[in-house]
Amino acid sequence: MEGMAYGAGKAGGAFNPKTFFQQPHTILRILSWFFSIVIFGSIANEGYVNRPDEAQEFCIFNRNQNACNYGLFMGTLAFLCCLAFLALDVYFPQISSVKDRKKAVLADVGVSAFWSFMWFVGFCFLTNQWQVAKQEDNPLREGGDAARAAITFAFFSIFTWGGLTLFSVERLKSVSFEEEYQKLFTPQPPIPLI
Repeated sequence: MEGMAYGAGKAGGAFNPKTFFQQPHTILRILSWFFSIVIFGSIANEGYVNRPDEAQEFCIFNRNQNACNYGLFMGTLAFLCCLAFLALDVYFPQISSVKDRKKAVLADVGVSAFWSFMWFVGFCFLTNQWQVAKQEDNPLREGGDAARAAITFAFFSIFTWGGLTLFSVERLKSVSFEEEYQKLFTPQPPIPLI
């Protein structure tokens, strides 16, 4: 832990892709990114069906357009958020200011906790709408696998984002002794004696 500040080495170190991709928070972030792709991809691809006697398509989740919109919107935003924080994770060792590192880690804690909660809400919402969907609305049983995939990966996303929250909190706690020592015990100028 020597020479570490908020979970990364001192600024200016060389980027090592092997080390970067072996870190647990990077693995969880990539999993969260993948899960968001599956969620919005499955809803966008097969989340809208129509009855044989209707021309207009409707959401497979109990004809509730809000359920499909929620999954699409949250999946897309989570995808973009994962990319942004993955880029921040790559750039993080280059940040020289401890205050800027702290802001980045605090943002990661807040965003990860937010997404964990939003995927919990999304899982509950999509599951509820899938349970009350009428079989006569989808007699050919199209898109059922896509709906179940969206629900399943929304459930998995709760834990990946929760894990990212925990890793971010641990990262926040991992201020090195050196920096704390320097912050607390900066050399004071001598007091002149009269």
